[in-house]
Amino acid sequence: MRSWVIKFWRSLSACGLVAGTLFFVASLTPTLIPRTYLTQGVLSGACFAVGYGIGAAWHWLWAYMELPEPRERLLLVLKIAVTAACAVVAIMFLWQTAGWQNSIRQLMQLEPVTSAHPFEVCIIAIVTFLVLVAPVRLFKRISRLISERSDRFVPRRVSKVIGFAVAILLFWTIANGVLVRYALHVVDSSFATFDALIEPDRAQPTAPLKTGSAASLLSWEELGRAGREFLATGPTAAEISAFTQTDALEPIRVYVGLRAADTADERAQLAVEELKRVGAFERSILVIITPTGSGWIDPASMDTLEYLRHGDVASVALQYSYLSSPLSLLVEPDYGSEAARALFAAVYEYWTTLPRDKRPKLYLHGLSLGAMNSEKSMELFEILGDPIQGALWSGPPFESRIWRNMTEHRNAGSPAWLPQVRDGSFVRFMNQNGDAGPANAPWGPMRIVYLQYASDPITFFDYRDLYRRPEWMDAPRGPDVSPELRWYPVVTMLQLVIDMAVATNTPMGYGHVFAPEHYVDAWLAVTDTQGWSADQITRLKQYLAARGRK
Repeated sequence: MRSWVIKFWRSLSACGLVAGTLFFVASLTPTLIPRTYLTQGVLSGACFAVGYGIGAAWHWLWAYMELPEPRERLLLVLKIAVTAACAVVAIMFLWQTAGWQNSIRQLMQLEPVTSAHPFEVCIIAIVTFLVLVAPVRLFKRISRLISERSDRFVPRRVSKVIGFAVAILLFWTIANGVLVRYALHVVDSSFATFDALIEPDRAQPTAPLKTGSAASLLSWEELGRAGREFLATGPTAAEISAFTQTDALEPIRVYVGLRAADTADERAQLAVEELKRVGAFERSILVIITPTGSGWIDPASMDTLEYLRHGDVASVALQYSYLSSPLSLLVEPDYGSEAARALFAAVYEYWTTLPRDKRPKLYLHGLSLGAMNSEKSMELFEILGDPIQGALWSGPPFESRIWRNMTEHRNAGSPAWLPQVRDGSFVRFMNQNGDAGPANAPWGPMRIVYLQYASDPITFFDYRDLYRRPEWMDAPRGPDVSPELRWYPVVTMLQLVIDMAVATNTPMGYGHVFAPEHYVDAWLAVTDTQGWSADQITRLKQYLAARGRK
């Protein structure tokens, strides 16, 4: 074992060790989401591997250009010195990691950590580095083997190019054709099986006007796990009345699962017929919801509106995938927008046939991937003659087209994490502290609100973070962004990738977890709901916050 370690160390590049260590220590600094020692170890190991690869590539280029290098004996001494120096630097930065993590945890009202578990971080980082380096070394061996075989027939430099090209083709074919497809098939099957499970605490509704009941056009078994959760967990008229001390209606919720019909258009038509059956078009507000990739709908988003409007709300959603939002975005990037557009077109077509003074106000809503696909569900020029009343989009992913356009063309002086756009009559951005627009600013005929947190990496990730400092780091920073956060080329982008994977592990009201009390402010702005005093709104926020944290 010892001889293998020494042999492996001797095979490492000194330049790679230096660059890898710089990347390693930079990865210990904070970004948007608090890290456990497990996520920190994986991140640091990946950053070390990337840095090592860049340093080793630089050394290879130096040798390829036949520039002078130290003799072998001196090179060994230098490598020992470099290894020792790198270890000292890594230990110094590991010592500060707990303080950096606490700078985020304090803003998110989490208990501070007393230790960042440096030993565990190092072990996990080493394992991660070895796992990432192994296929690279295998690639080099295969490339060298092919190059040596072809060296008999072609010049040496040409044989190296052939070996490299054939190795790339071989690895790409195996990875894309076998591993990726098999993995995606397994994941899709697993999510589909999980979606079909009937939860013992989700009893089929008996009221005829409930979706999923015996009288419904939609089978309870075909609604899917997320659909059954959405229909079974909303507040009842009695619960709303008990809080508001006024009469309330039973909220109407319609959900069409992925197994209800073969195509998105067929499922959309089923949704419209179910809406007609339950009297949804007789309510004062109708919300078209685009769920996340798995079909999930944030309970906080609709519960708040149903309390604010005393149950006089109808909502409808259409499932388009079993996969989680990141996987759905990777595997089915256009399918979600296709389903969202089909539902909007079907509902909007019927809605426009109703008398304007008797039909409900029509709104769009979506969270995360649902927000991005909800954006795509309509085109502004299609509804100019008969516009909808607005939209609430929360946690829009960084690839959301309208969100990005509004953010990039924000008013000068407004921060990227809470932009102001023109006079605020069409679109506004809100966070934990409300919106940053002028008080009592007038709205136009359509109201669009983006609810987002500055600590949400799913919203603020950008591939360009690889080589340039993002604008949301400029002062002033968001209220939930660590003042210790710094930008480092390549490393910051890798940090944000890890942040995206754990963005839903934050306390409610930070990261990608949206609090009911913040939805209250957003829905008040979007729907122009009247009749609530400031004290009543405060009490509602406290009640919903306690209800949401149970």
